[in-house]
Formats: sequence, C-alpha cells, structure tokens
Amino acid sequence: MQFVNQRLKQLEADLLAQPMRISVYHDLPFTLFHYPPQLEFQFREEIHRFGTRLENKSKKIITISLAELLWYAVLENDTLNNITENEKKFGFNRQSEVIQTYLSLEDFTPLPQMVLKKIKNAKPESHIVFLVRAGAMAPNLYRMSILLSELHGKTMVPIVLFYPGLKEGEAQLRYMGMEGRDAISRSNYRVKIY
Repeated sequence: MQFVNQRLKQLEADLLAQPMRISVYHDLPFTLFHYPPQLEFQFREEIHRFGTRLENKSKKIITISLAELLWYAVLENDTLNNITENEKKFGFNRQSEVIQTYLSLEDFTPLPQMVLKKIKNAKPESHIVFLVRAGAMAPNLYRMSILLSELHGKTMVPIVLFYPGLKEGEAQLRYMGMEGRDAISRSNYRVKIY
C-alpha cells in the first residue's frame, strides 16, 4: 500500500497545481490511477481520505460509482428475474453481451451519458470527478478505455478513473489482473497513468 500512497501524493500535487498537470492533452483532462485489485476494499477507504484532503484544499469532489451506474442501467432496461433466467438458459457470455448493449447503445442507458449527466453542473476550475468501482465491469461488460474515449471532448471537468489493474512492464496494464486477458498498452488510454 505504501507504493500506492506515494503515487496518490503525486496525483494530489498534480491535481492541485496551477494549471493541473494530470493531462497529456489540453482537451482530455482525465487521468487513470491503477491499484492492485486485491486491495479494492482497503483502497476504497483511501480514496475517501484522498477526496477529503482535496476538499480541504478547496476542491469539490464528485464520486461516481460505476457499479451503481451498471445496476441502474440493468434495472432500467430489464428485470433481475429476466436476467437470471436468460443467463441460465443462454449462458453467462450471452447475458454479458446484453448488458454491454444496455451500457453502449443510445436506445438504452449508455455509460458515458450517465456519467455526463452526473457532472452536468460541475465546473472545471473547482470540481474533480472520481470514477470508482470500475471492477464491477469485469470481466468485459464495458472497457474503461472506451469510456474515457467517449467522454473526450464532452467535458473539461477533471476526471480520475480509479482502475483495479496490474502494471506489466513499463507500458501495459492488465484489468483486474485477470489471467488470460491481454494486457492493454497504456497508449490505448491516451491519458496520464499514475
């Protein structure tokens, strides 16, 4: 956890800098903070403390749980009973594709639109958005790189995506540290990674 805390201190300094130093591109004020998935519960408390430190330094934190948005999308478009019955009948992979549809297509409840709705009154100069509980999208309900790409150009509010994943070498991340899953090049995210 010590290595994680060192990177949080660097992220804090970069978020408080004038101008902020989290972004590689001026129109993409997002960053990704990775942490070992096995520290999920412990790290949730650390994120809360981190937000409190930023609020004590005049920032307003908007925390958005991707798990809550996932369940909202599922229940807005289906019933739990129907989902479980279809999973029994057609299998996990097919039901995952249905949920991907709910989170992706305009006719349903696209994840980027739900995020944007939550931050519509936020101001780039005073607010910071924390996207948490990204592990809820495992194993492949919605790719975080797609979410950041979809948000590109639609908001200038700084966003920190807290990403449960393992760094492999200098240039790759493996979402949830899942075996058999290809590690993604950091360049796919097009954002600074802590």
